[in-house]
Amino acid sequence: MGAIAGAAEYLRQFDEPVGYLDFARFGPVSARVRDVLGRAATAIHGQGWEALAGLDAAGEEAARAAADLLGCAAHEIAFVSSTSHGMFAAAHALRGPGTVLVGRSDFPGAVYPWLRAEGSGGLTVRLIDGPVTADAVRAHLDDRVRAVSVCAVDAATGHRAPLAALKELIGPRRVLVVDAVQALGAVGIAADAADILASGGQKWLRAGWGAALLLVRDRVAGLLRPGLGGWSGVVDPIDRDDHPRPARPGAVAHTLTNPDGPAVAALGAALALVRETGVEPINALIGEALDGLLDAARSAGAETAGGTGSGIARFRLPGADPAAVHHALTGAGLATTLRGGWIRLSPHASSGPEAAARLAGALHALRAS
Repeated sequence: MGAIAGAAEYLRQFDEPVGYLDFARFGPVSARVRDVLGRAATAIHGQGWEALAGLDAAGEEAARAAADLLGCAAHEIAFVSSTSHGMFAAAHALRGPGTVLVGRSDFPGAVYPWLRAEGSGGLTVRLIDGPVTADAVRAHLDDRVRAVSVCAVDAATGHRAPLAALKELIGPRRVLVVDAVQALGAVGIAADAADILASGGQKWLRAGWGAALLLVRDRVAGLLRPGLGGWSGVVDPIDRDDHPRPARPGAVAHTLTNPDGPAVAALGAALALVRETGVEPINALIGEALDGLLDAARSAGAETAGGTGSGIARFRLPGADPAAVHHALTGAGLATTLRGGWIRLSPHASSGPEAAARLAGALHALRAS
């Protein structure tokens, strides 16, 4: 009850359907984000330069909100179009020779940036089987390893990467790159361990698409080059012919171009909402919702996995066709994801007990049939 009281204003921001349990895929936006996007569209429609000035100010506030949440300086934050964009920027900032350790089963958006960069002179990719743990990394650590890339929370299983232990293991001369899109806004993470971190706002932050934050800490600036840095990342690029210009200080050096202003404003509003509420009460409510859903699944004879504080768990009905189960749940008004023969559950703080009751009813009806 304490978590609910502490997050009362947060919960008033949301009104998604009762059976929506797919926040690891997409999170319906908050009322505050909806209003910010509406005001931005109105300003763009009816104003000139004033609209741009307002969006610039919103971007600065978004950087401050992100910095507060991640424990960094505002200039260590930049905004790009997506988590994948941020991970590509990281991969192209680290050039060869050397090796990067990447989880083989990580979400493809955290794997392909390294594979593509390897093909154009980047670090050699060494794939790690299973969850990226300190022991798994230790088994592969040698003098050639210059970076480790990891998802803070695994999208399929909900596994939480031990970021602090990984950074302590690899030390200050190697770069820890974190895809945090399945964590930020819902799970407390050791953000200070991340040298580079990328996260879009469309999932647990509930900010919609179009913008992602990119954290690049000053402590690793000397180990990077602005491989994807475009005109927005250099000093005085306009009306000059002495290109390439010097890179700007901070994370902005790794941006291609100016970001989507309304999307950044929306992301800033979502970050501020999480900052005001606190990740701990949000995570506690997510845990309560997920526990109720897993109890409901087990009551119908389901096998369950996950649910260790990440907000993501899975279940399957022994002897039942997973596609048929998923179809039945969809028909009952339950939004879930089918992946690898398992049904993924990913509720949010606003997911009430009605969803667990609906899940139990749908599964019992399916077993009875």
